[in-house]
Amino acid sequence: MSRLHLFDMDGTLLRGSSANVELARELGLVEEFREMDARFAVGEIDSGAYAGQAYGLWRELTAERVAAAFDGAPWLAGIREVWSDIRARGEYCAVISMSPDFFVRRLLEWGAHAAHGTRFPEPPFGDVPLDLTGILRPESKVLIADRLCADYGVTRAECVAYGDSLSDTALFGVVPVSVAVNGDHNVAALATLAYRGDDLREAYALTLPR
Repeated sequence: MSRLHLFDMDGTLLRGSSANVELARELGLVEEFREMDARFAVGEIDSGAYAGQAYGLWRELTAERVAAAFDGAPWLAGIREVWSDIRARGEYCAVISMSPDFFVRRLLEWGAHAAHGTRFPEPPFGDVPLDLTGILRPESKVLIADRLCADYGVTRAECVAYGDSLSDTALFGVVPVSVAVNGDHNVAALATLAYRGDDLREAYALTLPR
């Protein structure tokens, strides 16, 4: 029996950070994004408004600056090794994140079978408008997971989800095995397994047959 491993990125593969924070740091806009994050957390702005404001602040982004932000981010140890082991077992691994796809897709080079994020134009953006229909929301993770299940010939019953926060609760609610990786109170009661630390290999080991 094969399995599909579904990984969140912000706060999960990236410990204590997010793509938005790392891009903001690269551009010197950390305070602006902290304010946006705070407003989003209390519901003052929704995913669409957040993406639109971020798009405006990211006008100076280039492919080189995205690469610098990605390379300097605080990734958990062992990501490539975990995905290599998943592939060796004949299983599948994918990343589903609400962060911009131009950042998330870089994880394909590390061994993910698929990587999905909110759709943005490729930096530099120029005058290309943002397509609001490409913005992901927490429930989008379930829809994408279902499409990936169909692609790889598995079912929800054969999925393992890894996440840390509110954006992962919808997915945690529909799969049989879920791992809270440095998780907060939103996933604590939903997760079937929990891990705190800096090494994805240790979190992944919890899901392996004993």
